[in-house]
Amino acid sequence: MSRTVEATAHTSAPVLAAYRYCEAVTGHQARNFAYGIRLLPAGKRQAMSALYAFSRRVDDIGDGALEPADKRRRLEETRAVLARVKGGEVEEDDTDPVAVALSDAARRFPLPLGGLDELIDGVLMDVAGETYETWDELKVYCRCVAGAIGRLSLGVFGTVPGARDVARAPEYADTLGLALQLTNILRDVREDAGNGRVYLPADDLAKFGCSAGFDGPVPPPGADFAGLVHFEVARARALFAEGFRLLPMLDRRSGACVAAMAGIYHRLLARIEADPEAVLRGRVSLPGREKAFVAVRGLSGLDARAIGRRRPAGGRG
Repeated sequence: MSRTVEATAHTSAPVLAAYRYCEAVTGHQARNFAYGIRLLPAGKRQAMSALYAFSRRVDDIGDGALEPADKRRRLEETRAVLARVKGGEVEEDDTDPVAVALSDAARRFPLPLGGLDELIDGVLMDVAGETYETWDELKVYCRCVAGAIGRLSLGVFGTVPGARDVARAPEYADTLGLALQLTNILRDVREDAGNGRVYLPADDLAKFGCSAGFDGPVPPPGADFAGLVHFEVARARALFAEGFRLLPMLDRRSGACVAAMAGIYHRLLARIEADPEAVLRGRVSLPGREKAFVAVRGLSGLDARAIGRRRPAGGRG
C-alpha cells in the first residue's frame, strides 16, 4: 500500500476540473465525511472526494424515486462506468467528471476498485428489499456498503512503514466501516421504516419485542426498544474498538481523517445510547461546531485514544 502519487502542478486542467466537481459534491452532500477529509493533503483529499462522488451516485440511485427495474438498470449502467475506469478506458476529456477523477485517483493510489462493485451489490440488495434474520446476514450487507468503502479509503491513506500487524489493516478498515454503518442504521431506523426498509436483524427485533416495526414516534406497545438500542450500541462500540486498531498504522493526517470521521459517529452513537427513543422522534445529529471540534481533536488523536481506552459494554453478537 505504499504506492501513492500526490497531485502535482502537472495535473491536466480537465482532471483538476473533474476533481473540483467531486470536491463540490462532497462539500455539499457529505454531512460527516467532509469534516475528516479536510484534514488530508491535497492529493489524498482529491482521491477521497472522487470515491465519495461515485459512492454518492450509487446511493442516490438506490434512495431515489425510480421504479425498482429502473434502479437496477441505472445501477448496472454505473457498474459499466466503473468497468471502464478499471480497464483504463476513461480519457481526460470524458464527459463524466466522476469517472475522470476516479480514473486519475486509481492511477495515483492502489485502490481496490472491486469494492465499488460491492457497494453496487449492496444497493441492489436495498432495491430488492432484502431483510436480515441475523447479525451475520446483516454483516454481509454492511461489508458491501461500508466495509468496502473502508478498504478503498485505506488504499488512499496507505500505511506507515514498519507498522505492527499491518497485514490486518484492511480487516480493521472493514470493521470500522461496519461500526459506522450500524450507527447509521440506528440513527435512521424511523426514516428507513417509512421507506419500507428494515435493517436490524429479525432475531434482535424479536428478542426485544420490536418485531412490529417503527412507524411512529414511540416504540410499539410492550417493546423494550431501549434494550434493543443498547444491545446494538454495545455491538457498534465493540466494532469501533476493533476498527480503531487501524490508527497506529496510518500517518498523522490520514489517522486524523479517520479519527475525525469515526469520532463524529462515535459521539452520535453516545447520543443515541443516552436517549434511544430520540431516533423515533427525528434525525439525531451533531451540530456543526461539535463536528468541527471532533475534527480538530482528530489531529491530536485525542478522541481515538479515548475510544481505544473504553471497554465495550457488550459483545458483537
